[in-house]
Amino acid sequence: MEGKIIAVCTSAKKGERKRNVGTGRLLPDLGLEGDAHAGFAHRQISLLALESIEKMRQMGLDVGPGDFAENITTENLVLTTLPVGTRLKIGEALLEVSQIGKECHNRCAIYYQAGDCVMPKEGIFAVVLTGGTINAGDTIEVIAVA
Repeated sequence: MEGKIIAVCTSAKKGERKRNVGTGRLLPDLGLEGDAHAGFAHRQISLLALESIEKMRQMGLDVGPGDFAENITTENLVLTTLPVGTRLKIGEALLEVSQIGKECHNRCAIYYQAGDCVMPKEGIFAVVLTGGTINAGDTIEVIAVA
């Protein structure tokens, strides 16, 4: 199973939308270099499918990659079907899925605009096992499923 990176996104502060920077360096046991969420225990990297973002667009929202605070926007992977422990290879980098979805303690602006948000249900999180540079357009290969 393969997918593709659509965007690589970072933010300087937690709680804000991320900006697509197109490329980034994954650091082992830390996350995406320069991102506010790097080093956050088992949620070092967040991934969200472009297909999930499209659902919110169909609800009338003007949203795109990074607007849900995800680090990596993917395409052609059904992320929520990847169990915890699944390994993903992107170039030389190796990630391991550590969490599916998350509890949303505070309703975000998107929730109030649309009455729903896809990140808590359809976003996934991973830890960085092996670092490396990632770029928009890179292939994401599912190499092991738990």
